[in-house]
Amino acid sequence: MQLTVFEPTSALDDLPCRSVEPELFFAESPADVELAKAVCTDCPVREACLQGALERKEPWGVWGGELFVQGVIVARKRPRGRPRKVDVAVVA
Repeated sequence: MQLTVFEPTSALDDLPCRSVEPELFFAESPADVELAKAVCTDCPVREACLQGALERKEPWGVWGGELFVQGVIVARKRPRGRPRKVDVAVVA
């Protein structure tokens, strides 16, 4: 007689956010934040994740494909530093 042991797997283990480093969702770099948001694009629990973050009043990070900064959803993360006073012209 042979005994076969199956490891229990959770459906949550297959989520896209489980395949990357968690720090990505709390990154400082605007490019990394956009990557984190892209990871959430096809997630089956995206809406539930976002709703949970809103209910918990998450202060920062990417949740459900949205970026939270000081508890408010913002479209893009601004780079660190002071913004330019004038736009720099593109030289061709």
